[in-house]
Amino acid sequence: MLIREAAAEDWPRIWSFWHRIVTAGETYTWDPDTPEDAARALWMNPAKRVYVVEDDAGVVVASAYLTPNYGGPAARIANAGFMVDPDQGGRGLGRALAEHVLAEARKGGYRGMVFNAVVETNPAVRLWTSFGFTILGTVPDAFDHPRHGRVGLHIMYREL
Repeated sequence: MLIREAAAEDWPRIWSFWHRIVTAGETYTWDPDTPEDAARALWMNPAKRVYVVEDDAGVVVASAYLTPNYGGPAARIANAGFMVDPDQGGRGLGRALAEHVLAEARKGGYRGMVFNAVVETNPAVRLWTSFGFTILGTVPDAFDHPRHGRVGLHIMYREL
């Protein structure tokens, strides 16, 4: 596996799993009907550092972005988003990508990382707590989950 910065030509492969994940409506607060051009602008925004994971065959199987969560005097608090191709789950890709992004955030001078809206039923909650993230609070009944009904959105934080 290789983790590297994304290039513009990586987008079509990222889109293939980005679209499936967002359309499923279980883990991201983005509109499931987000068109590809808007999705690309969200994920590949020039203000973000975007990474991809390539498998041994050179196929992009996961992606993440790193960006300031706030501006001005609070710009040293990072935010990130992570997606792993659902067909590639259970291989440790998310954990490896998280380790990489956290290291990049520290190298970039960030003091902490915050996730603004982690769906409380998302299995990634376990991953983030294993990395030392704490749940600062939960917005109750904020997310209409297609299987679980209304669930909360966690705000999670970790000092870097």
